[in-house]
Amino acid sequence: MMYYGNKTFREKSAWLNWLLGFARVATVTFLSLLLLSPLLKSLVTETKKPIVVVAQDNSESIMSAMTSEDSTRYREQLTDLETQLGEQYDIKTYSFGDKVREGFDFTFKDKVSNTSELLNDLYETYSNQNLGAIVLATDGIYNQGSNPMYAGTKLSVPVYAVALGDTVAKRDISIKKIYHNRIAYLGDKFSIQVDVAARNCAGSRSRVRVYKVVDDGDNIKLKEESFKIKNNDFFTTKEIILSANSSGVQRYRVSVSSVKDEVTRRNNYKDIFIDVLDARQKILVLADAPHPDLSAIKQTVSKNKNYEVDIAYAGKLKERISGYDFVILHQLPSTRNRATDIIKELDSRKTPRLYIIGSQTDLSELSKVQGVFTGSGNTRNTNDVAGTIASDFNLFTLNENIANELPKFAPLVAPFGEFSASAESQVLLYQKIGSVETKYPLLTFGEERDIKIGVLAGEGIWKWRIFDYLQHQNHDIFDEVMSKTVQYLTVKEDKRKFRTSVSKNIFDENEAIYFDAELYNQSYELINEPDASLTITDSKGKDYNFTFSKTNRAYSLNAGYFPVGNYKYKARITTQGKELISRGKFSVQPIELESYETTADHRLLRLLSEQYGGQVVYPDSITALPRILNAKADIQPVLYSTSKTRSIINLKWIFWVLMGLLGVEWFFRKFYGGY
Repeated sequence: MMYYGNKTFREKSAWLNWLLGFARVATVTFLSLLLLSPLLKSLVTETKKPIVVVAQDNSESIMSAMTSEDSTRYREQLTDLETQLGEQYDIKTYSFGDKVREGFDFTFKDKVSNTSELLNDLYETYSNQNLGAIVLATDGIYNQGSNPMYAGTKLSVPVYAVALGDTVAKRDISIKKIYHNRIAYLGDKFSIQVDVAARNCAGSRSRVRVYKVVDDGDNIKLKEESFKIKNNDFFTTKEIILSANSSGVQRYRVSVSSVKDEVTRRNNYKDIFIDVLDARQKILVLADAPHPDLSAIKQTVSKNKNYEVDIAYAGKLKERISGYDFVILHQLPSTRNRATDIIKELDSRKTPRLYIIGSQTDLSELSKVQGVFTGSGNTRNTNDVAGTIASDFNLFTLNENIANELPKFAPLVAPFGEFSASAESQVLLYQKIGSVETKYPLLTFGEERDIKIGVLAGEGIWKWRIFDYLQHQNHDIFDEVMSKTVQYLTVKEDKRKFRTSVSKNIFDENEAIYFDAELYNQSYELINEPDASLTITDSKGKDYNFTFSKTNRAYSLNAGYFPVGNYKYKARITTQGKELISRGKFSVQPIELESYETTADHRLLRLLSEQYGGQVVYPDSITALPRILNAKADIQPVLYSTSKTRSIINLKWIFWVLMGLLGVEWFFRKFYGGY
């Protein structure tokens, strides 16, 4: 309508009106259509190749069956296979052994073979993808994880096994496994069970020897046991008893003597590490004079193998009191021996103790040397008292029937007087005089100047032990009360301001060593402002220096991997001008699983392949795998179609079309003088 009757442009050219009119009509038409919000629907189709996983066993047993030339040729074959399969499939390569990792790693240095972990990882990664097949290159030996036959039951794709290794059983004798406790206690005996296997060695003789490996590398022979190999497929188990004579982590080497012409001697020995704990504590029963209580205490406390109990008298003490971890003072301080020097030394060393009050005890002096229990009275006058359990006691627990049985026991002899416990202490037993239950404490526990103290306000506990046996034909009740008392008082609390800990004492050689450290201020609040360092020293004196990383309010360190051996560590930190040191030990033990079984298990590979519809091929036929996979009808690419709907106004080219139409109209109007 605008250009129909306009003669300005008609005079210039006949087609100019039509051009300008078309530009404006097209612009208005496009804008009008966009006001209707039209939608554009498109279909996007994507083709994804099927995934083929090629997994290579990287354990030591693979390399043991190959020469250097064989290894080089095999690597080239596997690389060529990856290239050929990559033309038709999406290839994912993995190496497995100690752990599963992406890519080929032809070092063959992994210490274990864990095929089940690989199959589980592949299921978790590709269960919802187009996984076409798995090519598993291994010798069939697995020495960690579960049986691969059961680990891959969730998989629904064929498994093609490349059978590596040698299935011929060679002449060999080996240690299959050693069963032993990781922990033993100093002074105890412990057993190790050695499984020995031999193949094609009938008629030979051998010996199992056990050595102790000391820090300088020398081997001290401890035990030896000989045996005869009766047949070609031989297996025997030998049990050897050893004594734990030294504390700390002890390294033992178990070996079996070699036979003539055996294929390898790497599997003829194995090192084991046993942490020998010195949990024993020396306990002194120090008395004013001989008394039946002393024997009753020793018989009960000595039942715990971690306690070494001595009896001595204050006037004839020959050993230094500093050599004991816990002291029971029977009727000390007494009226004739205040034991002042002894108690002062116990205080200076913060040695926990149990006072037992009797007719010879000096009550006033006892009240001065400790603040847990206060007593006043005349020890020449006594009361027969039974013990009743306090309902609010919570330092440790006793058997429920003790509360009913203990008050029936023969009474103890307690001094006549007034007794009380401090506000900070806890009373386990109150005195029951006749039928009257009093609030006089009989057995009290407390802590003073960081020293645990117990006070038994009566003598004659030997009668409890005898009465317990008369009533129950055992000493269980007496033993529990006495042992729990000693156990509570002897437990040591860690009051160190700087503490370090290692995740465990014995590591495998393929495990990283992790440390944690904590620093406390004067209020025992965690802080980590100063830097902390750590020095690890091996048996040859070589130092490895590290610096802790700071965490939220503590310290941590990953020291990495260490060679087999025994190590000591020392952590240092300086706070408030004072250097604090924390020490410890750990050991690294070898992993020799790959040397125990050297005969390839191709039978397992055949069963695994048959179970999942694949087959076994050998390294020489590895080039046939692309043809075999191509013949599988169910290994096909997958088409993924995606429907997309979006508003036309979001198409950027429409903007430029509109701008072009308006620009053309403006240009010609301007050019021909329309503006």
